[in-house]
Amino acid sequence: MKNIKSITITYLSKVTFASLNGADKEVDNINPIKKITLANGSELPYVSSQALRRALRDSLVEMGWAESTVQEASAKKGAPKTQLKPAEYIEDDLFGYMDASPSKEEKGKGTSVVRTSPIRVEALVALTDYKGDMDYATNFMVKGVKNEKGEEQQPNIFETEIHSGIYRGTILIELDRIGSGQGFENTSELSPAEKCKRVLAFMDAFRNLWSSGRQTRFLADISPKFVAAAAMTTKNPVFLEAVQVDKNGQVNAEALQSVVTDYDRFISGHIFATQEAVFGKPGASVSLKDGFETIESWVKQHFGQ
Repeated sequence: MKNIKSITITYLSKVTFASLNGADKEVDNINPIKKITLANGSELPYVSSQALRRALRDSLVEMGWAESTVQEASAKKGAPKTQLKPAEYIEDDLFGYMDASPSKEEKGKGTSVVRTSPIRVEALVALTDYKGDMDYATNFMVKGVKNEKGEEQQPNIFETEIHSGIYRGTILIELDRIGSGQGFENTSELSPAEKCKRVLAFMDAFRNLWSSGRQTRFLADISPKFVAAAAMTTKNPVFLEAVQVDKNGQVNAEALQSVVTDYDRFISGHIFATQEAVFGKPGASVSLKDGFETIESWVKQHFGQ
């Protein structure tokens, strides 16, 4: 496993009643969800990669890792930046950063500090289209309350788009870039033990994936309930488009095995794992617990721990 460069995991989550990620409003009293439109006109709800990365960052902080607090951008009107210290903060190491500084000379070129994230994240996209379902709600907090003119205020009526279905996402971890490379030019790269510790912490955050968005009224569990994972000698998310379910919500295990066969020269190890209470036990899959323990063993072997 020491020669592997990445671990790729494609996963499935299942929600029965959810409004996972808000989009821009077109109408004031309607709260839409993010959707992508296919060539046939179908609209698939999704959770953006930005939202997922934010959720993973927050989870690491909740687990006790020091937060790389946000500070003002170096350039006027620039994007805010973190502490830009990957040796010190797991966030900066795993999720990267960019900060552009203006030139001190009037016509000179500015400089930028960049660390490309070794954690690659695909959006969590529904496998079934949006059917137009809405949750009708009324805010009665103003009932009986009068405004400055003495007029009784009216309850606020609003609707929220909701969806039920199976969602698919993918992550890819560049193991050979954890704790080294960009951002470590002026300091030593991390020890193999620290690198391993950080990747295992990320795996815990991923295994308990939870987004705070729209959870007060639409509590949903988007943590992985099925995973197809591979330890790769290349950096290729081989299962990204291959994890499919039939009309009964069952995973197509034969299709996944064909991916392993097609890429066997680049796969050092693979595992299919499922939470039987949600997806049954397709093909040669193991329990979710055993699956994540196998993935963690790849990480430990790679870093010699």
